[in-house]
Amino acid sequence: MSITALVILAYLVFLPTVSLALSRGQRGDPSQAHHDLPAWAIGLSIVATETSTLTVVSIPGVAYGNSFVFVGLALGYLLGRIIVAFRFLPLFRDRNMASAYQYLGQRFGHGVQRVVSASFLVTRLLAESVRLFAGMLPVAALCAASGLPDLNSPIGHIALLAAIMALTLSYTMLGGLKAVIWSDSIQLVLYLVGAFTCIAILLHRLEPGTLSHTLQNAHLFSSGKPPFTSPFTITAAIIGGTVMTLASHGTDQLMIQRCLAARTLRGAQAAMIGSAFLVGLLFAALSLVGALLYAQHHGAPLATPDQLFPDFILTLPPALRGLLVAGILAATMGSLSSAMNAMTGAVMGDFKPFLRRFELSDRALSQRITAFWAVALILATLFFSSGIHSAVLFAFSITSYCYGAVLGVFLLAMLRSRAKPRCAYAAFAAALATLGILADVSIQGHAIAFSWLTPAGALAGLAAGMAVERFG
Repeated sequence: MSITALVILAYLVFLPTVSLALSRGQRGDPSQAHHDLPAWAIGLSIVATETSTLTVVSIPGVAYGNSFVFVGLALGYLLGRIIVAFRFLPLFRDRNMASAYQYLGQRFGHGVQRVVSASFLVTRLLAESVRLFAGMLPVAALCAASGLPDLNSPIGHIALLAAIMALTLSYTMLGGLKAVIWSDSIQLVLYLVGAFTCIAILLHRLEPGTLSHTLQNAHLFSSGKPPFTSPFTITAAIIGGTVMTLASHGTDQLMIQRCLAARTLRGAQAAMIGSAFLVGLLFAALSLVGALLYAQHHGAPLATPDQLFPDFILTLPPALRGLLVAGILAATMGSLSSAMNAMTGAVMGDFKPFLRRFELSDRALSQRITAFWAVALILATLFFSSGIHSAVLFAFSITSYCYGAVLGVFLLAMLRSRAKPRCAYAAFAAALATLGILADVSIQGHAIAFSWLTPAGALAGLAAGMAVERFG
């Protein structure tokens, strides 16, 4: 067996072992927060959760040509997380909630709470399935080129998917949220170290002065496209990125669940704001890798941008190649464990009355629900095909539909104290209808960018809810 394969296998043993060791002593429902984790680990986990294999593989391809547009997008993320930290997080911590949607249950009743929670479950299942399918392609190719069995076939992809899911499920079921957060922290450190190592290797290979020339020609925002059709213009990055972050980090169970695990509200706020700087650092490192590869290839056009980084990894020394392949595997496993744990937490927190007939302890029930989501993710993944033009943008678009509708209901609950349940239902329905219409709208032949979908849905929902409150 090659050195590369040994490094990958060693990591696959190391990650669940350490994660389970750090999560020992947990009692009760493992999917719920117990307010006992440090802020720095939660901050690392937040970034690892929003970072998938698609992120690690796609950003260097997007940056090929000195485009640092993901770094520009991170500016909007920072503004959004500051608002989330001081305006949204107290809503959940002060009420000692297990689910982000219990706040809506207190404001509008359990019906609204469960409708919104169900939309999160469906959207997360679809989005993670897209990410998982697209992420399997480079992972399978890298594993095959690293001395592991050839997985570049439909059967090979299914076998790899099942193996990664089984491994991820093992520590997610046994260690719960604690194990997920600790594994996320390890994974983020791994691909940060890997990205900076790639930068050092490229600088060593290239001529002196390449770095300064690259940074001089870097641009943070895109231009030249019609308004509202690019997610990387300065207005889309600042306004769209801020509003999208309010939804993704202020109303999504995936992120709120982590913040609820912090020891104090101040710790949760520090983790949320600190994660913006961490994700900016990661985006900058991966973008710099893409820009330096542009210099190495002398600007030659790319057939498949998502193949740029995997092809470069295969040119590295065996041990380092194994470490980076393990890092990409880590991104896949981190997305899976986070999604399964968050969906289990939402079911346990929002649909608990429907689960009492099973007569199981919270721990046993949580583990069975986690296993159910694992099977559901595998089945949903098999329905997707490689015909998706850009999986990362498609995944963003799926989540943007849910984010716009959910944020509209949250804003109505926070800003309109006299709003009733019917106002919330109207807000949710109006947001979905607006987003459905926008899906068929094009501007000069270009679809509306995903970063504008969330603001449009949220504003439409808030306006509809206020109209029903006033005239209904």
